[in-house]
Amino acid sequence: MKSAPKPARPFRSVLYIPGSKERALEKAQTLAADGIIFDLEDAVAPDEKTRARAVLAEALRADYGSRARIVRINGFDTEWGRDDAAAFADHPGVDAVLIPKVSTTADLDAVAAIVPGKPLWAMMETALGMLNAGAIAGHPALQGMVMGTNDLAKELGARFRADRLPMMAGLGLCLLAAKAHDRVIVDGVYNAFKDEDGLRAECAQGRDMGFDGKTLIHPLQLEIANAAFAPSEAEIDLARRQIEAFDAALAQGQAVAVVDGKIVENLHIVTARATLARADAIAAQAV
Repeated sequence: MKSAPKPARPFRSVLYIPGSKERALEKAQTLAADGIIFDLEDAVAPDEKTRARAVLAEALRADYGSRARIVRINGFDTEWGRDDAAAFADHPGVDAVLIPKVSTTADLDAVAAIVPGKPLWAMMETALGMLNAGAIAGHPALQGMVMGTNDLAKELGARFRADRLPMMAGLGLCLLAAKAHDRVIVDGVYNAFKDEDGLRAECAQGRDMGFDGKTLIHPLQLEIANAAFAPSEAEIDLARRQIEAFDAALAQGQAVAVVDGKIVENLHIVTARATLARADAIAAQAV
């Protein structure tokens, strides 16, 4: 089985939408989210699970533009999980299937057998999942990873801290795994959706760490996440000047350049080109 290719689209903001709410599903077609997680798990009450599956299957026949459409199914340890997977296995409006509480590659294998050819995403929210992150990220059907920090904190018995110190081991393991296997990885949610300063700080922390974006629980959070995970004008300007200076140095037979008093080598140019490519992808997303 060939590995699922990493999408070129940005994933700065990935918004959870309940799969049972028709009005929310319709509104999602107009929101400035790079991706949407259509949730059949935590956001849907048990007696609504079957109806939500049918509602979502119909809703996803609508046009969601360039937004990534990811369906979070129920786990296979529930009575709904396998039917969820089967319902969206061949659905043309679904880009990927998100599996909750992935702890081992066997969790991915079970879903892949029902949705062959459909890219899989993994919720990373258990202690065992953290320890198996490398193997999970290396699964050929996997395309992306989503940090489930609320469930992870519950399992760890961790106290809330604004600096997320109790989360750092798990976040770091998953980041390393995702980068090693070239997978998309998005940070966990920020629960206080009206706390703009807190969200901005946590987005900055996640971006500094290397996350591709952040999962969100409310449309009010979109603008902050989109700004935080996009290259700034200063970063774009620096990238262009680094490339220009390095190309000029190469033309003179030199292997390094100097920009703003700092050495620029080939490794910096790789980063600079990635910055410009990310900016181009975001601009294309907005069209």
